[in-house]
Amino acid sequence: MTLRITIDIFSGRPNPVIELRGKDARDALQRFAPARKLRSDERRPIPPSTLGYRGLVVEQIGTRARNLPQPVRVANGDLFGPGLAHRAADPDFEDFICGSTGPLRRLKLGARFPELIRKEIARLLELRYRYPWKKWPWPLINRCRCAPLYEPAWWNVPARQPHNNCYNYGTNYRTDTFAQPGRAAGAMYTALTCAAVRPAAIADQLIDSPGANNKCPAEGHLAALVVWPGTDFHWYRKGRNGYWSHKPGSTAVTNVDNSGNLIADPRTADRGGYTDFCTFLVVMHGHVKIN
Repeated sequence: MTLRITIDIFSGRPNPVIELRGKDARDALQRFAPARKLRSDERRPIPPSTLGYRGLVVEQIGTRARNLPQPVRVANGDLFGPGLAHRAADPDFEDFICGSTGPLRRLKLGARFPELIRKEIARLLELRYRYPWKKWPWPLINRCRCAPLYEPAWWNVPARQPHNNCYNYGTNYRTDTFAQPGRAAGAMYTALTCAAVRPAAIADQLIDSPGANNKCPAEGHLAALVVWPGTDFHWYRKGRNGYWSHKPGSTAVTNVDNSGNLIADPRTADRGGYTDFCTFLVVMHGHVKIN
């Protein structure tokens, strides 16, 4: 059998994927086997479409264990899936996979990545217990007549959601290629910094607008670029109702930040590790070309 383990962490870049086979797969399966049901006070879901680490997604390829649904998400030692809310046999399964001596090292993501994952696992646990599980009001603020409508249902379907990332959503341009800034123009970014990703997006015909100050353009719509230094990039877009929304990687479109608050200004939103606000950019409809 084969286990495909996706580290669900990035927004702009494709997530790292590890495949374990044979004995390695069987050993891992024993570690994250369901041990006991979570008590009611432990059943803290993973906040939807948060920025940063969102757990491990484990898929069984070929022969499958009967006691596990497909797929299973592992977060802070808890297992979630259809009909599944259990504690893993090894609550430190994520450390086993992502630690400096674990299978993650095969991907050669850099010496600092295991420590980054360790901090992100701790951040996710804290977030799960403080996230405000409630409905949000929708007071109108500055309307943007040319901006796209907030229509998450269009993006959040199997044919589109996994194949389009934050850049696709930020530009309102479906490509099904997990689009990368600059790739269509032959000028793809070479570093995960504002200074590298911004000109790559400009090469795709986005218009750099650092003085926009969160105000709607007369034509097109406003997007915003942020960076997790050396790790990833992320995009937001301003909607017709004046609020911002985004799509973290292959996850669902959302209109809230990491604290569960509506986003009036991405500069002040809870962005997790994406600490560098780079710039506002204007997307002129029909002019932008991404891939």
